[in-house]
Amino acid sequence: MEWGPSFSFQSFPLPGALFKKSAVKHPPPDLPEMPSCSFNPEEYKDMSKERMMEIRRQNCNPMTMKVTYYKKPVYIHQGHMQWLWDVDGRRYLDLFAGVATVSVGHCHPKVTSAAEKQLRKLWHTTNIYVYSPLHEYTEKLAATLPDPLKVIYLTNSGSEANDLAMLMARLHTGNFDVITLSYLKLCRSEYETGLTSICLFSSQTMCPDVFAGPWGGSNCRDSPIQTIRDCSCPQGSCTANDKYIGQLNEVFATSVPSRIAAFFAEPIMGVGGAVQYPKNFLKDTYKLVRERGGVCIADEVQTGFGRTGSHFWGFQGHDVIPDMVTMAKGIANGFPMGAVVTTPEVAASFAKGVHFNTFGGNPVACAIASSVLDEDGTQQISHNVGTYLLTELAKMRDKYEIIGDVRGKGLQIGVEMVKDKASRKPLPPAAMSEIFEDTKDMGVLIGKGGVYGQVMEWRSVWTGNGMEECMDR
Repeated sequence: MEWGPSFSFQSFPLPGALFKKSAVKHPPPDLPEMPSCSFNPEEYKDMSKERMMEIRRQNCNPMTMKVTYYKKPVYIHQGHMQWLWDVDGRRYLDLFAGVATVSVGHCHPKVTSAAEKQLRKLWHTTNIYVYSPLHEYTEKLAATLPDPLKVIYLTNSGSEANDLAMLMARLHTGNFDVITLSYLKLCRSEYETGLTSICLFSSQTMCPDVFAGPWGGSNCRDSPIQTIRDCSCPQGSCTANDKYIGQLNEVFATSVPSRIAAFFAEPIMGVGGAVQYPKNFLKDTYKLVRERGGVCIADEVQTGFGRTGSHFWGFQGHDVIPDMVTMAKGIANGFPMGAVVTTPEVAASFAKGVHFNTFGGNPVACAIASSVLDEDGTQQISHNVGTYLLTELAKMRDKYEIIGDVRGKGLQIGVEMVKDKASRKPLPPAAMSEIFEDTKDMGVLIGKGGVYGQVMEWRSVWTGNGMEECMDR
């Protein structure tokens, strides 16, 4: 895909940066219109907005009210590729893709067709039987990964995949402690939540954040965009990496047993704020972990399936091969599914017991996931579109004081908002909420991450003419 000369990133301005003081309560008359769309959504005839909110407050998990993004919620009705429509028929450009989940577009015609075809044939059976969708998919998925990562366990979610990977690591190594990074993404299960706090399940090492952390420089990251921090490191060396690895050695010396079970990290941190590590950090860390008897687990729930652009799997950008890879979200374009891929050696240890998953490898899930892998061009689109966005966002960073950092690869992008560049302190939550409300009112949906919710996030992979419609503007 080529970038058209008529496209301007200013078509979708970031209100917190462009409008210094006041929120855009009413879009100015000269605000550019969104690209045209030939798709016509169905007329909404279901439950009223008031009734939905009443049920949400009374009957839904109370956390749903906490995670509702906006003061005036978005009531989603229908989706098509990169677009979403609310119940009033308003169209939004979805730059968050259901938290990095809709990997090839909402209701993608080919994926929808694959689901419909399988639904007419077989909705569900379990893997105690032998059926073609399971085996066709696992063979296809294994082909995307390097040796010796060829043994696949299918699950229903990323949390379940991460739980399973930790259990497998402990059984394989005979050790218990799991090392994680201090900004690790939000988790959903009790077992996995243990990774994010001081508890019996894990020990944490400092997140090697080269923008907000104590060490970092202008050439630390494998990204089209580097930080604004100066760096005097000679060619081929990285002082920041040496410092963070030194801190990890302190953890090994003082906080954990001499033998550990695993090290667990995302190749680019997701909900933690799209944090990118210094070059060679994962490579050096994997070496230290294996010296202590542990296995290395790459959490590809957000970075997998071409989202980083340069590689199909995020870990490949670090020149490492993990012992286990966990994945979900984009694996099936939003259909509930996850997976753990590991080596025959680790799988043999786990096979000493019995593991069974009722829904893992469901035929409909496998058919959908298979059609996602069949979709061509996602990785290249992530590279082209993401590099363009990063470059344009960096220009805005250089212009506006509240944009502290721009980072990422492909369509795994984070923009860290700050009070000022000198202090690098996070922009207060009230200001961040104002920016998000204004952006939504302009018809653009983005994500929010970071320890203090100070990072704006893009998480999308799209294919087909729909993306080109946006880029041609």
